[in-house]
Amino acid sequence: MKIVTITMASALLMLSAGVLAEVRLASPFADGMVLQRDREVSVWGTADAGEKVRVMFAGNEVTATADEAGAWSVRLPKMAASKEGRILTAMSEETKIPQTISDVLVGEVWYCCGQSNTELPLVGDNPHFSDRQGRLVAQMTRKPFVRFAYAADYKFSGEPRKTAPYPIVWQAFTPENLTKGKSFSALGVYFALELYSALDIPIGIVGSYWGGTKIDPWTPRTGYENHPELQDVADWKFIPESEWNDSCKKGGVDRPHQQPSCLWNEMVAPWCPMTMRGFIWYQGCSNHRESERYCAKMHALYDGWAKEFENPDLKLYFVQLAPYEIPWWGLQLAQAKFAAEEPNAAMVTTVDVGNLADIHPNEKGTIGKRLAALALRHDYGFEDLVADAPTLRGICSEEGRLILSFNNAKRWYVYQPDWGVDYGFEIAGPDGEWKKAYLVNVNDGAKEKKPWQTNGRCEGRDLILAADGVEKPMKVRYLYNRPWFGTVYADSGLPLGPFEAEVKSDGR
Repeated sequence: MKIVTITMASALLMLSAGVLAEVRLASPFADGMVLQRDREVSVWGTADAGEKVRVMFAGNEVTATADEAGAWSVRLPKMAASKEGRILTAMSEETKIPQTISDVLVGEVWYCCGQSNTELPLVGDNPHFSDRQGRLVAQMTRKPFVRFAYAADYKFSGEPRKTAPYPIVWQAFTPENLTKGKSFSALGVYFALELYSALDIPIGIVGSYWGGTKIDPWTPRTGYENHPELQDVADWKFIPESEWNDSCKKGGVDRPHQQPSCLWNEMVAPWCPMTMRGFIWYQGCSNHRESERYCAKMHALYDGWAKEFENPDLKLYFVQLAPYEIPWWGLQLAQAKFAAEEPNAAMVTTVDVGNLADIHPNEKGTIGKRLAALALRHDYGFEDLVADAPTLRGICSEEGRLILSFNNAKRWYVYQPDWGVDYGFEIAGPDGEWKKAYLVNVNDGAKEKKPWQTNGRCEGRDLILAADGVEKPMKVRYLYNRPWFGTVYADSGLPLGPFEAEVKSDGR
């Protein structure tokens, strides 16, 4: 009897030791995931302090020792893309008890984040909050090597979470997964499908979004470190929801989930430092009243994500706000300014796909394709692809006309469904009075529409503007006034976005 008692005690001790020494992979590591190709891949998790951990995948073995807090991390060597579903194992060197995840692919990984226009699903119950072609696309999509995962629970936190407080399930792009329950972001679906079509390698995309949210909740605290102009945001002291009342509102923070960094802490932080190519972003409506600070806030967002994901080359491709009943002019210019300043970022223009009656235009396929084009051009070697929207390169005033030259445009055309000639340009002379301008080199300079004749043909590489009553034009602006829709396209098929410019004192 005594021997049995000792044996049971020993067994319990051994079992307890095994539990304590259990190695766990971090939240993102789940069956069916996609790892980033051609880069050292971060794998991390927890174990007992001092525990030696071995990680094995695709013939590679790397080891680490858990620190005093029980955290460990390794980097798998660079791997080529692979559609072979393989097993990733993390194991204690002492107990040899493995944790495994299966059907792991290697390809390209992206993060999809923002507010409601990012959140708008491929398929949804609300016809005004669902992609126009989504139901058809979902039925036709059978792409087992394209995977998505939700990273959202619509909650917030005052401190960065190390473990996701929501379940992480990687799912394939199939009719069942894209139509059941809450469908994935339409923007993200189209982006991923275009990448897969062009690259023919596994694609993984992660989605975090919450309608109506500002940029500040998505920005890590570390993003503000080099932005003293945003010190008031960086110094914000988090207020728990249970203590929130109207007296807490300050600066643009009007609700508890709009507090700086709180959505990052809850939904995105558990994914750090996952190795990925970059993130796509569609947000700005909720910040339109502070356009003068939005460029700086975009820099803080990017800087924080790049630092927390331990990727100084992290890419950010984002969407400029589309036309709506509210004028976005200042915010749109701030977005364009950021795109011009950050080498790892680029912007999609959407002036041709807005809806003045609905802040959620449902033409997400066009936007997803344009985002994918940026990635293909800048990250995947499609050097002959013109993926960036035209941007103003030079301006000069000659003989009563403004001559505008642009980057990313060799020729132009105009498309207006009603054959119109109201292009959205205005010019001003020394008196500063703005006048509606016409395009001298489009439709032979026609000032009135003529169906079947004013078809939008443009002569030459530049855009040439003139306006009645403006003898010496010095300034130009585009899409400042309602209805804010753009109809001027470069030969790439990408529309010209809002801008303003002034001729220098020498006339150029």
